[in-house]
Amino acid sequence: MDQFIQLTVDALTLGSVYALIALGYTLVYGVLKLLNFAHGDVFMVGSFIGFGVLQLLGGTTDPVVPIWLLLVTITVAAMAGCAALGVVIERFAYRPLRDAPRIAPLISALGVSFFLANSMQLLFGATPRNYDTFDLANASLYTRGFNIGNVHVALLRIITVVAAVVLMFVLWYLVNRTRTGKAMRATSYDREAAAMMGIDIDRVIVFTFVLGSALAGAAGVLQSLRVPTTVAIGFVAGLKGFTAAVIGGIGSIPGAMAGGLILGCAESYAQGYISTKWSDLIVFSILIAFMIFRPQGLLGRADIRKV
Repeated sequence: MDQFIQLTVDALTLGSVYALIALGYTLVYGVLKLLNFAHGDVFMVGSFIGFGVLQLLGGTTDPVVPIWLLLVTITVAAMAGCAALGVVIERFAYRPLRDAPRIAPLISALGVSFFLANSMQLLFGATPRNYDTFDLANASLYTRGFNIGNVHVALLRIITVVAAVVLMFVLWYLVNRTRTGKAMRATSYDREAAAMMGIDIDRVIVFTFVLGSALAGAAGVLQSLRVPTTVAIGFVAGLKGFTAAVIGGIGSIPGAMAGGLILGCAESYAQGYISTKWSDLIVFSILIAFMIFRPQGLLGRADIRKV
């Protein structure tokens, strides 16, 4: 029973990060019908921005601000940096190809992904960067928390899950309860009709990239608080975020959240009950199964093609 509880805690932590990445895919696809395969590398850049700001503030061993403010600062900095990066990517890599055949922006997305990964490796090398979160206040983020039976749920895991849930709720509110969110939904439904109604399509699309990239930046920090970050993490994280989006129904915000949690559970339980060697195979087998038997995902809608 203790193993099941521990694996469930791991699944919720991992699934929260995957859900944040999946939301970026789903937002861009919902508005532009574009698979932004550079999104995983934006996640990677966010983790490095968080690491850089962390070092500027004294690192984990001697921070110049309180711990809670340190965590908030590095997360906000990563979100802001990735949001700015998302604007640049949209402006120079995707906007000129907006009316081109779908294969063109897809190739551009792959090019941006390679450019970001190789640029970061040239600038910072392949050495893993560790946030050394265990040094914070005598390991308080690991020692504090609560117990479920014999399983200790660390404060760091609670922070990860709660932060992800709060960000998801903020996104849901922005999309469903604000004028900009209504404009995003109108653009997603029919871009031409939305433009005829006076909606600034360019502004809506830029805002979509800002939201998705900011969530990727937050996910990068939340992930790197627990595991070291390298320039290579973007590729695998991007694939798994895409898998989560497909499972939940790409284009559906609740689906991206659900898909991330489902993927986290699948990976965690596979590692615990089967083998860590087989976990990725199982995860991507789920992706293949959904692509074959339910390509619209759990909460997505099948595309209706006009003839």
